[in-house]
Amino acid sequence: MGGNCPGPWGTPAETIARALRELGTGGIAVEAVSRFYETAAVGRAGQPPYVNAVALIETAMPPEALLRRLKQIERAAGRRGGSPWGPRTLDLDILDYKGRVKHWAGQHAALCPGRARPLVLPHPWIEKRPFVLRPLLDVAPNWRHPVTKRTAQELWRGVAGSGEGQVMRAL
Repeated sequence: MGGNCPGPWGTPAETIARALRELGTGGIAVEAVSRFYETAAVGRAGQPPYVNAVALIETAMPPEALLRRLKQIERAAGRRGGSPWGPRTLDLDILDYKGRVKHWAGQHAALCPGRARPLVLPHPWIEKRPFVLRPLLDVAPNWRHPVTKRTAQELWRGVAGSGEGQVMRAL
C-alpha cells in the first residue's frame, strides 16, 4: 500500500488508514498491518515522499477478484490514470497470493507495452523494493518468495541502504 498525494480521504497516511478499513469489508479480513513508513519516491524526479505499508489479509476471493476490489478502492480514494511510478493518492498491489505463481518471469514480467498487464504473482519487483520489504518484515518476517525461495529478511538485507525507494523513517 502506498501513496504520496493528498486526496478525498486526506493525507497519504489517512488514505492508507481508510483503505485498510475499506479492505476489511466484503469478504476480506485484515489480519495484520505493518507500521507506516515514509519512503523516497521511485521514478519521476521531484515527487514528495511516499507513505507505505503492508497488510496481511485473508480472503476466499480468487486473486483476480481481489485485484478488482483493490482497484475499486484506489478509485474511491481519488486514484486516476497516470504515468507508471508517478505521484498517486493510493496504490494497492498484491504481493503474494497464497504462494501462487502466475505469469511470473522475473523483474520485467509486468511490462507489456501496448497490452493490458496480466496479474503477476508474486509481484515481480518485491525483491528490489525497500519500501515493500521493510513493512513486509513487520507482518511476515518469515515469508518466503514463492519463486526465489529467499526469505523477506534475506531480501531486505540485499536492498537495505541502496537504490530507489529507500525507507526514511517509521511514522
